[in-house]
Amino acid sequence: MNLPNALSFLRIFAVPVFIWLMLNGREDVAVWLFALAGVTDAVDGAIAKRFGMVTELGGYLDPLADKLLLISGFTVLTYLGQMPLLLTLAVITRDVIILVGAVVFQLMTGSLRMRPLWISKVNTAAQIVLVMLTMIAQVHGSLTWLVPGFVWITAATTSVSGLVYVFAWTRKLADNTAQERPS
Repeated sequence: MNLPNALSFLRIFAVPVFIWLMLNGREDVAVWLFALAGVTDAVDGAIAKRFGMVTELGGYLDPLADKLLLISGFTVLTYLGQMPLLLTLAVITRDVIILVGAVVFQLMTGSLRMRPLWISKVNTAAQIVLVMLTMIAQVHGSLTWLVPGFVWITAATTSVSGLVYVFAWTRKLADNTAQERPS
């Protein structure tokens, strides 16, 4: 196992610890764990690309770790009354749509290649910032004025990226189907 994949596994194993910390009133520690996990997300990809450690496993582990961490952050913050339920439902629905689209595409074509779209990267960054700001606002009482704006930014990027993925999957499927038809 290489270092980038190990960092992705660490992020996955951090999720239950993060949830436990949040549910047991240790948001002060949870915010640091979440921040550290966010840093490992940036670092694992950079290391993998820089040192030629990109693997197929890493291509699945990295987004899985991101989604587990972010969905747990949104879900716990919603449970604690610190995140709007509708936004959390939108975030989860978007991820389910992308997952179902990927599975359907794989089943229909047998040629799934996972590559995040630029809007997806913007959306992930917005989600991370929103979760961090929400926790910092709760722990320190600072930056609270930024949270409502990032709720809207995250809602917008979540909606747009979900729609872009639906259009991208549909177009790829149509292109693949057209290539299979005899002329």
